[in-house]
Amino acid sequence: MTHLQVFDPPMCCSTGVCGPQVDPELPRFAADLQWFQKQGLRVDRYNLAQQPQAFVQNAVVKQALVAEGEKCLPLVLVDGEIVSRGVYPARDELAALAGVDFLAQDGSYSRAVEELVAIGTAIGANCEPCFKYHFQAALDAGATRDDIAQAVATARKVKQAAAKAMFNLAGEYLAAEREVQTLKITPCCVPGPDGAVQKC
Repeated sequence: MTHLQVFDPPMCCSTGVCGPQVDPELPRFAADLQWFQKQGLRVDRYNLAQQPQAFVQNAVVKQALVAEGEKCLPLVLVDGEIVSRGVYPARDELAALAGVDFLAQDGSYSRAVEELVAIGTAIGANCEPCFKYHFQAALDAGATRDDIAQAVATARKVKQAAAKAMFNLAGEYLAAEREVQTLKITPCCVPGPDGAVQKC
């Protein structure tokens, strides 16, 4: 079983998501670690403020701290070897480092992608509660705020294109109506001289 270890800098809790100003990378990475556990990896996480002994007992981590200080944190180890330092790698990057087939595990239509689609749908439907729900669900599924921003931008383009097409259609109909009035011809599906709707 692949062993994934994370050695965090000093934080208020085991995930660092309980403080007044939460780094958006922390909830994203916490969701990523849950995903790796579901893939069958053993995942252990240590906080320097709460579990300093774990840093001292790991020779690789201790050496990195002596050489670089706390700036090397977070350290991510796979089977005892450092694969990332100073940053929280993205899920796909860490999957590659841990030897996990990222696409094969989730497929191209992952839960994160599903939530991004739902965000676009919520915008298209003007559903505020839907957007709020799927925004958080997307983060929980491992999507980043940049991913969500791109989904919102795509939804905006589609919505604007649809609105533009409708206004163009309305303009065409209004132009046609003006031409009909000029020719004194009553088109179908509008009231005739007697007030009755004309049929084609």
